[in-house]
Amino acid sequence: MLLLGGACGFGLYRLVNARTFQVFGALVASVPRTDKVIALTIDDGPTPEGTAALLALLAEGQVRATFFVNGEFMRRYPEAGRRIVQAGHQLGNHGDTHTRLIFRSQAFIRREIEATDDAIRAAGYQGRIVFRPPHGKKLLGLPWFLRATGRLTVMWNLEPDSASGVPQTPEGQAAYVSSRATPGSILLVHAMFDASGDKRRALDLMIRALAAAGYRFVTIDELLRGSPA
Repeated sequence: MLLLGGACGFGLYRLVNARTFQVFGALVASVPRTDKVIALTIDDGPTPEGTAALLALLAEGQVRATFFVNGEFMRRYPEAGRRIVQAGHQLGNHGDTHTRLIFRSQAFIRREIEATDDAIRAAGYQGRIVFRPPHGKKLLGLPWFLRATGRLTVMWNLEPDSASGVPQTPEGQAAYVSSRATPGSILLVHAMFDASGDKRRALDLMIRALAAAGYRFVTIDELLRGSPA
């Protein structure tokens, strides 16, 4: 029984943290492409300071990105959300309060997602709203709701600030990404909250390295539209 319980626990852990699989609904962690494109995704926020710095960095590199935002920050700083939209980037839903949506009721999940949708629409974004689970966690209730409401789950296959064995320096993270990027990769960074500036420095180095290797940056919707699948 102890072994069975341990196996079940391990299975649940794997399911909660799986990047390429969920029990219900559609999920994407990368997209098969023959051309050298990559989707840059930025999680959390927005904040006025972080948004201004990131938009300047992206404009300099002529990069289009997808910002997965939290509803509570969109309501607190509505102008930051509007600036992201006006700059031509995609907005995605990352939950209202960034709460892990496992072992939660359907009513709780609905509030977290729909409140963020409302804030995204209030910022003037008119495109499809894709979803990324807060902390990347999902089990049964969240995928069930996402499938029932026709939402796409967007995960990732490159996350330099959590990868095992990667030197957590701007140069180390950039080297990791440039050595592992493939056409159709989805890159996740957490550069909205960055008091030291190291996260945005790392992102700048990633952009430069990938551009030098011939990569073009696209939003999630642009990545999906170009998929041969």
